[in-house]
Amino acid sequence: MCGIAGVWGGTDKTSVEDMIGKQAHRGPDGRGVHVQDNRGVLGHVRLSIIDPARGNQPMYNEGRSTIIIANGQVYNHAKLRRRLIGPHQFTSTSDSETILHLFEEQGLGTTGQLDGMFAFAVIEEDELFLARDPIGIKPLYYGIENEGSAEQTLYFASELKAISRWVDNVREFPAGTYYHSRNGFRTYYTVPDNIPRAMPVEVHAQNVRHTLEEAVTKRLMSDVPLGAFLSGGLDSSVIAAIARRHKDELHTFAVGVEGSRDVEAARRVAKHIDSVHHEYAYSIDEVLEKLPEIIYYLESFDQDLVRSAIPTYFCARMAADYVKVILTGEGADELFAGYTYYKDIHDPDALHKELRRSVNSLHNVNLQRVDRMTMRHSIEGRVPFLDTQMVEMAQTIPADLKLRANGNGKRVEKWILRKAVEDLLPHDIVWRNKEQFDEGSGTVDMLQEIIETAAASIDPVEYAARYPQDRLRSAEECYYHKLLVEAYEKPEVVLRNVGRWHDREEKG
Repeated sequence: MCGIAGVWGGTDKTSVEDMIGKQAHRGPDGRGVHVQDNRGVLGHVRLSIIDPARGNQPMYNEGRSTIIIANGQVYNHAKLRRRLIGPHQFTSTSDSETILHLFEEQGLGTTGQLDGMFAFAVIEEDELFLARDPIGIKPLYYGIENEGSAEQTLYFASELKAISRWVDNVREFPAGTYYHSRNGFRTYYTVPDNIPRAMPVEVHAQNVRHTLEEAVTKRLMSDVPLGAFLSGGLDSSVIAAIARRHKDELHTFAVGVEGSRDVEAARRVAKHIDSVHHEYAYSIDEVLEKLPEIIYYLESFDQDLVRSAIPTYFCARMAADYVKVILTGEGADELFAGYTYYKDIHDPDALHKELRRSVNSLHNVNLQRVDRMTMRHSIEGRVPFLDTQMVEMAQTIPADLKLRANGNGKRVEKWILRKAVEDLLPHDIVWRNKEQFDEGSGTVDMLQEIIETAAASIDPVEYAARYPQDRLRSAEECYYHKLLVEAYEKPEVVLRNVGRWHDREEKG
């Protein structure tokens, strides 16, 4: 996990050094810059996970004609490497070097062979290649100055705060897409639109369990300490339980207000799986003090996203004292119908389509939250539920097995997932009612008191009218918006890229 930045179409090293400086939290273990003749500049800050001693970037091929900077993790790099060892001489065990040599062999076909989360840039002689992973787990933004002219210059970076000073029109690089300086943008992956299969419930449950086990296991690859967030809900508890089966020792982390439901449930799960468990209770004053920092690193004012970012921030901060890699449960709600608004969709075909759309919308909401809050504290977040094999398999499960009525007629969210893992955890944890991270941690109740005080000086009607394009929907969201505007030199660049979590419910 790292931060990348670059310029193509000029050799403005100053801008690249500034961009990687703004992303220093993403890579405290190393920093490097490469200038390519009069064509461009690449910059990298490194968080060392695989081969800490030898994986510094930018990284070069044997003849120094091809250069890479990368952010993320490729889980099948050892398998790919075995095919490349003959034609190529490796100088490290870094997965980024595997991408580099694979690109020499496969060119534009490289991304289709990578299993992982990534955003990377490759310079090959006088051409630039950029790519982002299939789901958009790892971030990437770009902007083009003097577009279409001979002076056209492309800027890119892992975070908005890095690029916003240098380009006025910044856009999110699409998930599942690559860019080649000669051929432009191409989509190489879309979330499968599979037809649900009519199979026995037991077979679907076995498929879920087998695929999830494989997804978790491959994400245990690390040369540094690894742990798991543990909210006490189903998703994080399942991930931690599976990981613990493969680890002699697993650190787990839970946060919330004193006496919150999540912390109590997480404590029970930790005892059940015998993890080394850590807890932290945050106060009203502490949340109020940290909110400007949280919003600055989150790069969003969205009310729902900020609420869930608060516990994620504190959990990541605590975890950073013990581990460098963290497993999280994001994606399960979108794959298996975990949110409350899904219950308002009674047509199975419509629900199936909405779940697919939800996965497609993760890149700039929940995945942005996980990336920014973990990287703020220089740890790598991994999301097993969003393994592409898991996404594809989930699309074959009928919607009425994901949201299934029990004997009382009540629809139970994530029913097939619960069925698949009910032997891993206590019965009341497996079948516990769904609560969002900010609800179970006690954050929502706390925020009501905080915002009444902090936003007292804001007239929400007047403030929202000043920013009609941002569709501010409450005094709370106006306050978050104000903090974001105050945090950036050019806030309009960030504001134009804010994902809106509540759009999912409106469109659903």
